Amino acid sequence: MTDKWLDTINWSADGLIPAIAQDKNSGKILMVAWMNREALKRTVESGEAVYWSRSRKKLWHKGEESGHTQKIDAIHLDCDEDILLLSVEQKGGIACHTGRQSCFFRQLKNGEWVVTEPVIKDPSQIYTK
Repeated sequence: MTDKWLDTINWSADGLIPAIAQDKNSGKILMVAWMNREALKRTVESGEAVYWSRSRKKLWHKGEESGHTQKIDAIHLDCDEDILLLSVEQKGGIACHTGRQSCFFRQLKNGEWVVTEPVIKDPSQIYTK
């Protein structure tokens, strides 16, 4: 397979595209991260999500430390060609570094952010490095 398909993407000025990870069975949005060309290429090649960490300035294989990898079921590109939607099987049921299923665990209620999802596993038991 050639890499020509990567040229279709409307990359941001810094060479990134947002990627939304969605549980393939429930449809729940698990997280949003960023990908550069290499991250997306490696994701396609490996069948597991690889992102670009903006804070660490390096490729990040989701689950490399926690074991909570994301197996890719499908990758979709939106109509403006500037957002990816990844349909994933979330290993371990935890996508968030806080130990929750989803990174979207707070909801705005009456002017306050209320936690709406429980911690599945204490992060100190997940990240032991």
